[in-house]
This record gives sequence, C-alpha cells and structure tokens, in this order.
Amino acid sequence: MRVAAFMSGTGSNIRKLLEYQKRLEAREGRPPFEVVFVFSDRSDGVSRGEQIALEYGLPYFSYDIRAFHKLRSIRRTVLTPEGMEARKEFDRVAAKLVQAFEVDVVALGGYMSYITLKRCVNVHPADLSILTPEGKRKYVGDRAVADAIKAGEKELRASTLWTDEGVDTGPLLMVSRPVSVELPRPLEELLEDEETFNKVVDQHQERLKEVGDWKIFPRTIELISRGLFALDQQNRVYLNGKAVPEGYRE
Repeated sequence: MRVAAFMSGTGSNIRKLLEYQKRLEAREGRPPFEVVFVFSDRSDGVSRGEQIALEYGLPYFSYDIRAFHKLRSIRRTVLTPEGMEARKEFDRVAAKLVQAFEVDVVALGGYMSYITLKRCVNVHPADLSILTPEGKRKYVGDRAVADAIKAGEKELRASTLWTDEGVDTGPLLMVSRPVSVELPRPLEELLEDEETFNKVVDQHQERLKEVGDWKIFPRTIELISRGLFALDQQNRVYLNGKAVPEGYRE
C-alpha cells in the first residue's frame, strides 16, 4: 500500500510512522505499506517535513496554506462557501501529487489544514467514542484535550479515523490506551489560572502522544494495508469482519 505523509509541524507522528515501517521491513523483508513522499502545508521553517524526508530519502513537497490565502485575500475559515472553495483549490496541488505517485492512503500526521481529499487517515487527541447526550462526538477540534480536562474526564485517549467532510466526524478506526489526568491542584482552581491550565493541557497532550498517537497511528496504517479494516455502506467500521463501533482497542 502506497502512503503519502502529510504534516504541518514537527512531524513526530510521521517520524513514528516511518520508524514503524522500517521495523516491519526488518522483520518481514517487505513492509505491507510504504511512505512514498512527504507533503507540508507550511514553508516557513516551522514544519520539519524537509528534514524528515531527507533523513528517509523521500521526495518532499511544500505548499504554504497561509501564503495561498494571503495572495488571494481569502479568509482561512472553511465554514463559508468561499473558504471551502479555496480549500478545494489548494488541495488540487496535493491531489495531483497523490495521483502522480499512485497513492492509496494519505496519512495525516499533525496536518492542521482542513482537507478535501479522499482516503485520508487522521489521528486525534481524544476518545471519539465519547458522545454528547445528542449523540454527537464530544471532544473534537483543536482544543479537545483542554475540553476533556475541563469536563472532568479522568482519562484521555487518542483516536484514528477516516476523514470526511466534517471536523473529526469520520468513521472511527482505533482508540488508544488511556493516559490518566493528573492535576497539580483542584480543577476549579486551575480554571481560574489560564496560564497554568494551558501548561497542564500541553503536558497531557505530550504524554498522550507517547501512549496514544505514536502507537495507534502507525498501527492503523498497518491494519489498513493488511486489509483488516472494512467499511459497510453506512460507514460502519469492521476489523477482520467484526463490528467495532467504539473503535478497535488492542
């Protein structure tokens, strides 16, 4: 299975994916998936995509989303028809790369742009099986870890999913092992100290990467490449023929 790695920042998830690929290659002779290029939506030095691509001998491409919007005087939000059309235009470049490299799956490892391409797997720092009373996913978006801690959750988990047109609404694939929430003082006091609360959130997010993202993201790509995940016509997820409505958990 041919994989394109998309990223925006340090690319730790992409690095872990490539390390995992190398371990499978060493063990099996030929890995079930292969990352064929790295793509970043930032060209300002924040993204370490070029460095990662250089280390692993991969083609690297960058197309800066902020410059794209600035040159066109377009607001970055995708919640408007104008924003969605702009994002589709931006994605045409990536789509041409995906087609040229005959990519089967796009792995979004810390890719911060909304994406309109198909067959993309994302990793999200929350348990997406947790729902609101209305049946919607409770912890979505960029502030998922903060929202979970604010809500009094005692554990945090990461999830992988197929992307769709919504924000973190696609079919749920895997859910990680938990990271316990450890607060330096009562939650009510922390919420009154924004700076300290944000530091606590950052610390938990880093811990969750190690236990969650870095484990289930490569594993999900492997399971897809081995043909073990499947979707039915209602986008319900199956692993080895067994329904996993709350995500597969090893």
